[in-house]
Amino acid sequence: MRRINRAPARMIGRGRGPRGVVLLLTTTGRRSGLERTTPLQFEEADGVIYVASARGSQADWFLNAQADPHVRVQIGDRQLEGVAEPVVAPERIADFFRLRLARHPAMVRLMMAAEGVPPWASPAALERFAGKKALLIIRPLAGSGRP
Repeated sequence: MRRINRAPARMIGRGRGPRGVVLLLTTTGRRSGLERTTPLQFEEADGVIYVASARGSQADWFLNAQADPHVRVQIGDRQLEGVAEPVVAPERIADFFRLRLARHPAMVRLMMAAEGVPPWASPAALERFAGKKALLIIRPLAGSGRP
């Protein structure tokens, strides 16, 4: 995945590519100690940044943030440092998907449909879907950039 992410990360880092839906998350490798940058879809609400893992809690960037919660984020030309809170509780992740559905209904419904979740999914079905995912809540550090 690291190789696959390099080109999009460079493109987004230069200000090209999808704006407002993809950020660059930089974590510290839990084994290597090296910086790892990953392009990820996100949502921002109430001064907090939310990033979900389609691979659940096994995604390398998620495991890295669990090991060292101090992360860097680049959104467009804005850069900030923050502290990441890992979340695996399905009900909290389902809330994140409800936010995403409200903001990007077509895109999120397509992503869910690709995993067998119909657009008319019940709250319980959405929570089951969320149970296979993981979420980082990134709280920017004071003075490190304005969310």
